[in-house]
Amino acid sequence: MRVIFLKVIIVGAGKLGLRIAESLVFEEVELTVVDKSPTPLRFLNENYDILTVHANGLELNVLDELSIETYDLLISTTFSDEANVLICSLAKKMGCKQTIARIRNPEHLEQMAFIKEEMEIDMLINPDAETANVITKYLTKNLSLYTGDFAKGEVQLNGFYIGDNQEFVNKKLMDIPALKPVIIASITRGHEILIPHGKTVLEKSDLIYVMGKKKDIEDLKHKFEEMPSSGKVKSAMILGGGKLGYYLAKEFVKEKIDTIIIESNIDRCRELASDFPEALIIEGDGTDIDLLEAENLQNVDAFIAATGLDEINILMALVAKQHGVNHSISKISRQNYNRIVDTLDVDASFNPTHITASNILKNIRGGRVISVSLLLGGDAEATELIVSKNSPLINKALKDLNLPEGLIIGAIISGGKVTVPDGFSILKPNDRVVVFSLNEGLAALKLFLGSGEGKKGFLEFFKKH
Repeated sequence: MRVIFLKVIIVGAGKLGLRIAESLVFEEVELTVVDKSPTPLRFLNENYDILTVHANGLELNVLDELSIETYDLLISTTFSDEANVLICSLAKKMGCKQTIARIRNPEHLEQMAFIKEEMEIDMLINPDAETANVITKYLTKNLSLYTGDFAKGEVQLNGFYIGDNQEFVNKKLMDIPALKPVIIASITRGHEILIPHGKTVLEKSDLIYVMGKKKDIEDLKHKFEEMPSSGKVKSAMILGGGKLGYYLAKEFVKEKIDTIIIESNIDRCRELASDFPEALIIEGDGTDIDLLEAENLQNVDAFIAATGLDEINILMALVAKQHGVNHSISKISRQNYNRIVDTLDVDASFNPTHITASNILKNIRGGRVISVSLLLGGDAEATELIVSKNSPLINKALKDLNLPEGLIIGAIISGGKVTVPDGFSILKPNDRVVVFSLNEGLAALKLFLGSGEGKKGFLEFFKKH
């Protein structure tokens, strides 16, 4: 019989709400989704065992009829900041144990602490601000590819596009010396995701996800392409002055990075110039190559395409790379573009929905989960967690654990030492482990947490925050 740790309600089935709902399907959660539009609810009903309610979550009678006081957590992700705050406040006053509200508008940034305290909201999430923070960390830490921050940067999970590299194409994984120190977590071949073994043969245009120590991953990077300049990022050009562009500028100015923002709306340019006098704000069409060249695109250290259109972001990130920019980054929102971008000559792409959903998943799972990164368009994730003393996996060799095929232990951190495990490695209580898992293998994560710790960890997290 399935044990339910948490009862969760999501109000708002847009991109973020849907992504969280799809992720929670694999957790020990009883889930309800509320939205005014029947379209996303129909999708959820057809694909998942989820209770859906076609209604306005702002209406008291809706929350009352759902017995909101029986829920452990409400997450409000509608398109309105004000509605999210009000829904969370009402739910909390009606007895819901914890609430999370999405807030995006920059004008609310300075009021976050006040809103949280006065409206009794347990957690505020800002997808654009969180994405800007992740991009800034990526640039200032000078990572070769964005991977997530595991074991304080000592463990990386990177994607490598095989192309026609003759050192890898048509060879078994076990016969490739460069792959000996690392673990191959998965292979993407067209629209198929493979969990490989030693006899798996790589094919032209495969995308492999590799987990290992930072040094070993950096050594492997040399096999595919020349490393970009490792100099510090001193200048950046941002295409798009919307919410993400605003938060990026805020972070870059703080890091003393010379910042150029290209924005087509003159009124928005004036607002940005007022908020960031240190930055250079250019009014113009960011797809105009002559304009970008006139503003010295070829001489900036980083280019971030942050408009509201994925196609423009991908195209212009490719253009920047062709102009010799070391760090070319695109923001993407559509889930089906994730794997496409992985095969292109773009250094990194960031999906605000995935970043935010990852943080919420970490918090729902409780205090023993350190970080979560959604991968492969959300079909897999990498999780760093602490092994519980109650876990049935401790003091046994990995080869004897019978872990499901979709779950791979990529690194063990014990006593401050990072180890890429083999079949004879043994887990001990309070070890940190980095686990790669396809969605169907996520249920096995509860073995690491130990029985009965999910809800306790969830509540402890919110008490501390």
